[in-house]
Amino acid sequence: MSEPASSSAVPPPGPDFRAPDAATPEGRKIIRRAVAASAMGNATEWFDYGVYAVAATYITANFFPGDSATGSVWTLATFALSFVVRPLGGLFWGPLGDRIGRKRVLALTIILMAGATFAIGILPTHENVGILAPALLIVLRMIQGFSTGGEYGGAATFMAEYAPDKKRGFYGSFLEFGTLGGFALGSLIVLVCSLVVGNDAMADWGWRIPFLIAGPLGIIGLYLRTRLEDTPVFRELENRHEVEPAAGSALKDLLVKYWRPMLTMAGLVVALNVVNYTLLSFMPTYLEGTVGMDADVVLTLMFVGQLAMMALIPFAGRLSDTVGRKPMWLVSLIGLFVLAAPMYLIMAGGFWFALLGFAVLGLLYIPQLATISATFPAMFPTQVRYAGFAVTYNVSTALFGGTAPVVNELLINATGNPLVPAFYMMGACLVGLAAVAAMPETAGSSLRGMKIPATRAARRPRLT
Repeated sequence: MSEPASSSAVPPPGPDFRAPDAATPEGRKIIRRAVAASAMGNATEWFDYGVYAVAATYITANFFPGDSATGSVWTLATFALSFVVRPLGGLFWGPLGDRIGRKRVLALTIILMAGATFAIGILPTHENVGILAPALLIVLRMIQGFSTGGEYGGAATFMAEYAPDKKRGFYGSFLEFGTLGGFALGSLIVLVCSLVVGNDAMADWGWRIPFLIAGPLGIIGLYLRTRLEDTPVFRELENRHEVEPAAGSALKDLLVKYWRPMLTMAGLVVALNVVNYTLLSFMPTYLEGTVGMDADVVLTLMFVGQLAMMALIPFAGRLSDTVGRKPMWLVSLIGLFVLAAPMYLIMAGGFWFALLGFAVLGLLYIPQLATISATFPAMFPTQVRYAGFAVTYNVSTALFGGTAPVVNELLINATGNPLVPAFYMMGACLVGLAAVAAMPETAGSSLRGMKIPATRAARRPRLT
């Protein structure tokens, strides 16, 4: 059974571990630094995924030459393979983050992640070393997946625990601003490189440039993270000697006591990530291979669409602080279920129709994306929060999110139906709607303490 929700969060005597006061200049400065540290690491993570997605044709040519259809499937399968090890990363980094702190683990994950991405940029190709080239690529993708297993859950937990309770949706939305920023930057750099050096040079050596840029991005993110203390919520737990005695005990407590919120969150993540990877990662492959659009046109479309989504994310996060997280998810899931197929139908009409379809689906996805960092950390108490997020998120993502591009490609090849991605999204939305029914409304709740944060309903005074 889950532990009962706490009704209040009273600060203990001694040091003050409350979140920085957003009403003061010093408090806003600390929060901005925490937001930047979290978002920069997330941007580095998704910069890699964005580059890999839009550079898929170059990856295929250099590492999986031969039949183009088979090579494309291998490229997407390598993309999906990194997600296979993400649960292992979550199982390792999550409990460790609850034991030694969020900051230390996040410093390690960003080093691994940026280093592996940089290394892809210096790999020999299939032409140089044969089968060793794709083997090395797979190893580096697995290192990326292992580090990402701790990166995303830790960054979201770090940001949520630093944010003021009543503004968690707004500040938390900047983590996803970093997500799309990394994706958009990856698309932009590949596009600029393609325009500057030309398609032939891009296929030969230019594809390496975006991967090499991950090195400096990782160094910046590491610098930002090392300048901050750990979160006030974790330091309070540590000060009271209530941190889990070992990483293994945190994992055991999580699985025994908090399996219900894990199951609810897993359902939400199915919807979230099937939409995410179908819409953002698989879209370039879909528009180029299935619709037949030019690669540079697709890159331009993706970049414009992602910039528009970035501009709207903070507003959606702020709105969730007012109306709650559940209404935001309901609007998103229902809208995507109804409009996924129509939008995919019109994408075949050319650039402007494809832009319209992408924009509508992206707009409907934003209410989910903007509220991840506010919704998921609030489903677990402090002592297992990092592990709860990291394990649940990465297991569900590995099964249904990272596999979405290759599953869509295989189903399109098998059925010849270009609407497969829309149907896949619709099915995931139904799973998400079932999870929303069991999802607690925690907008404005305190994250402090060793019990599940109080729901909004539990905090309302009773009328007598």
